[in-house]
Amino acid sequence: MQIIVNGTAHEVDVEDDMPLLWVLRDELGITGVKYGCGIAQCGACTVHLDGQAVRSCQVDISDVGNQEVTTIEGLGTPEALHAVQAAWIKHQVAQCGYCQSGQIMQAASMLDLNPEPTDEEIDVIMSGNLCRCGTYPRIREAIRSAAATLREA
Repeated sequence: MQIIVNGTAHEVDVEDDMPLLWVLRDELGITGVKYGCGIAQCGACTVHLDGQAVRSCQVDISDVGNQEVTTIEGLGTPEALHAVQAAWIKHQVAQCGYCQSGQIMQAASMLDLNPEPTDEEIDVIMSGNLCRCGTYPRIREAIRSAAATLREA
């Protein structure tokens, strides 16, 4: 079957029920998406399907269809970071970094849907993305900063 990831079409020969997470990591070598819990409770595997944040551990490859998959690798480039990526650096959000790609992907999707979230809305939307290092205050501040940057653009 064919899958479009970060703007590039890929042919994969896998079982229909293989989770998208494993197709991305094991078949395509896209390792920015992380395995955390395997039951959609931690958010480490968050990617976008046509711009919507989803937990790739719970999406069968057969359910992707013609939807475009975007991973952290496709969100921005080192030369042109997405506003959320730039805010993460500016506010020094990452500690261990393991959850950060999922956090960033969730935040970017949220800001596409709601460019001016309140702190409560940020907390609710981001509550499914766990950070064992506890950088939640910096995550919230980075999201506020990215929202301001996106509004100015």
